[in-house]
Amino acid sequence: MKNKMSTSLVAGLLIATNLYSTDTLETITVTSATKSEQKLKDITSNVDVITSEDIEARKFKTVAEALQTIAGVQVSQSGGIGQQTSVFLRGMDSKKTLVLVDGIRYNDPSGNGANFEHLMINDIERIEVIKGAQSSIWGADASAGVINIITKSAKDGTYGSANIEYGRYDTTIAKANISHKNKNFDAKLGVTRVDTNGFSAMSPKSSEAKKYEKDGYENTTANIKLGYHFNENNRLSISYEIIDTKTDIDGNDSFYNPDPNNTDKAKTKTHLANLTYENKNDIALTKVYANYTDIKREYTSNTPKYKGTIKEYGVNTSIDYLDNYSNLVLGADYKKFENKANIDKNYDNKGIFISNTNKFFDNKTIFTQSLRYDKYSDFENKTTGKVGVKQYIIDDLNISANYGTGYNIPSTFELYDASSGNINLKPEKTKSYDVGVEYKGFSATYFNSKIENLINWEWTGPGSYDGKNKNIEGKSRFKGIELAYKNSITEDIFLNLNYTRLSAKNKDEQEFGRRPKNKVGFGVDYYGLKDFHFNINGEYIGERYDFNNKQGAKTGNYTIWNAVVDYDISKNFSTYVKLDNIFNKDYQIVDGYSTSQRAAYIGLKASF
Repeated sequence: MKNKMSTSLVAGLLIATNLYSTDTLETITVTSATKSEQKLKDITSNVDVITSEDIEARKFKTVAEALQTIAGVQVSQSGGIGQQTSVFLRGMDSKKTLVLVDGIRYNDPSGNGANFEHLMINDIERIEVIKGAQSSIWGADASAGVINIITKSAKDGTYGSANIEYGRYDTTIAKANISHKNKNFDAKLGVTRVDTNGFSAMSPKSSEAKKYEKDGYENTTANIKLGYHFNENNRLSISYEIIDTKTDIDGNDSFYNPDPNNTDKAKTKTHLANLTYENKNDIALTKVYANYTDIKREYTSNTPKYKGTIKEYGVNTSIDYLDNYSNLVLGADYKKFENKANIDKNYDNKGIFISNTNKFFDNKTIFTQSLRYDKYSDFENKTTGKVGVKQYIIDDLNISANYGTGYNIPSTFELYDASSGNINLKPEKTKSYDVGVEYKGFSATYFNSKIENLINWEWTGPGSYDGKNKNIEGKSRFKGIELAYKNSITEDIFLNLNYTRLSAKNKDEQEFGRRPKNKVGFGVDYYGLKDFHFNINGEYIGERYDFNNKQGAKTGNYTIWNAVVDYDISKNFSTYVKLDNIFNKDYQIVDGYSTSQRAAYIGLKASF
């Protein structure tokens, strides 16, 4: 059992940071880089993949928790689980990152980006993080990158599993999955339920902590995937996911006098659906698909209701040519974005794209190119492109470089929201590049992105809440370095280190808020005892301010330690203990909002 677990962990660690050998990644595929399945070793883009092995080793509860472990990613959460969460990818905010769940858009057209706080971990195969401008493949919303969450599919036979976890803040997480697959038909069903009393989202003064009411959270997530092979060349598949949540929120009497004992609740209901027909022949693999996203948010307070929908229809064809040394992807799509509740606005987009990958010199040189044209109903039409190259010096050593352009249109929320909307907003234009080197468990990447007309909410200072979404004149720059090392140091000990140095400034060299300059992630796994796995992990967050131009509270400069212990009871049963914030560090991510104190959780898993 030890050897089996050790092998999977090594694979997971290598995959997660692009630190790989050719043999290790021969069977690993990524779908988000070109909208077609490609071997990870053949992708020039800077990619991180969080695998199911990584998730199992660290016992992540949420997708945001998993993303925080990646170099170049910073999660900003205003309270405990279920509270508002933003993800900064290389310093760029959530609105500029396209988030997909099994290829379906999760970004909320009636809000500011994706609702990361409601994405729980359950039976995820992998999380692909494609860094750098990806508009040449995916269009708007992908100027910072793409995060694609891919759930597991059924495998041959019948399988099932059940998990239960309980811990501090009266937190219970229950999961169940069942799947079946035969020659022609496959089906999989998964359900997750999260209940917690939580803790006050607002950070109390020590003398008043017992007076603050707890902010609980409920989440029911269910997804089903069905597929049918008419024959070896034709397949029809359908998927559906619902995320139903209820969050206790600390409402505001005013911006500067919030009420920690407010009993208002926020309710969200998200529907994600997909229908895909695939045809495979000797020449190409063609997919015709329809995606549907529906996100509703309502509050028990006087806050307006929100409802956003996305309808997407598309086709893409992947063609291998030149004896499979090259791949061409052609695609077209139509998307309609609607904001239906408090703001009755919509717009649509028609796009066509082409992506090409060539391999030369015994597959040691990989060259990719992509180009996309988008026609918008309400905005200027735009052409975006990307080129990338990867050169293998030897099997374990490669260098890569990528350059791409991005285009980010303002959302209906940014344009028309009653308090912060601005109908005069212009689309953002992005240019980004990165260069990197990888060798035997070590990687180093330099990235640099410039955004023209960056859309940003501007705070006008104490005594007023007259903030508005505005275009920042000139070019804002996001640049830095990412370093990572993941490898075994003995037969049973595995080391995981990463470091991010970030500079995020506008044209006047003023720093953007809530982005730490320095971030260090670390972890050690030990498999030296039969049927046991021990993990120590944590992070250091450097200097950070709550608002732009070093305004607001100064947060950061703290280190958090966590631990996980797994034990395989038998072939079908396992248990674990997870301890968060071991040293009970008192810290804040967002000024005025709480973080978890020391918390222990125990879990039991059964599988068949």
